[in-house]
Amino acid sequence: MFRALADASRRQLLDSLRARSGQNLRDLCADLDMARQSVSKHLAILEAAGLVTTVRHGREKLHYLNAAPINAISERWISHYDRGRAEALADLKRALEESPMTKPTFVYTTYIRTTPEQLWKGLTDPAFTKRYWNTTFETDWQVGSPMIWDNQGARIEDPEQVVLESDPFTRLSYTWHTFTPELAKAVGFSAEQQAAYVAEPRSKVVFDIEDQQPMVKLTVIHETAAPDSAVLSAVSGGWPQVLSALKTLLETGRAPAESAA
Repeated sequence: MFRALADASRRQLLDSLRARSGQNLRDLCADLDMARQSVSKHLAILEAAGLVTTVRHGREKLHYLNAAPINAISERWISHYDRGRAEALADLKRALEESPMTKPTFVYTTYIRTTPEQLWKGLTDPAFTKRYWNTTFETDWQVGSPMIWDNQGARIEDPEQVVLESDPFTRLSYTWHTFTPELAKAVGFSAEQQAAYVAEPRSKVVFDIEDQQPMVKLTVIHETAAPDSAVLSAVSGGWPQVLSALKTLLETGRAPAESAA
């Protein structure tokens, strides 16, 4: 990752994606004074380093910044650096995670030392989800089936909470939960936040699972039809924490809260 960041042209590409995420190759070439072949090579290096992740949208390949490697630096080494360096890394992490998006989509890729089968359990089995997310689902995980959420002790039922895709060990998708007053009380949403979330159309989340032994590549895509989405802004901060906790649980057998205790 550090080698990928050392090149000025690649940093320029990251700056372009920070300003406008979800660009295709043509968009990136138009913004930068680089040949198409050079841009492709630089993007391949950034993607291999985990700093850029891609999503197919029809015939297009869209590129997004990915904060997972920055999170990994923070978790593994940040305690060994002085305050100034820690603040610099925190600023970089924040820039990657909170970059404004012109498309209402959040994309996050992480690599977990596990199997697709165990990762699927981590995403669907209440015995796992309760430990790292404090959330459980009541559903049979069949396409079209309803989902009852229990989030932080708030039980959320709604006929529009359904499974959209379910291909075990490969792909999972479902609609996002309803923002109920009970949930707002449980998690501490302000009245303004609650009103903004309720006003938006329902979003959805997609989990793409790719076996890359001995690792599994997990890409999370959260989509909404709402421009300047308050929900997307909230989950963009929440998903990195949830997925980091999932990674820790699957790789060590203990969720971060359990390790702290």
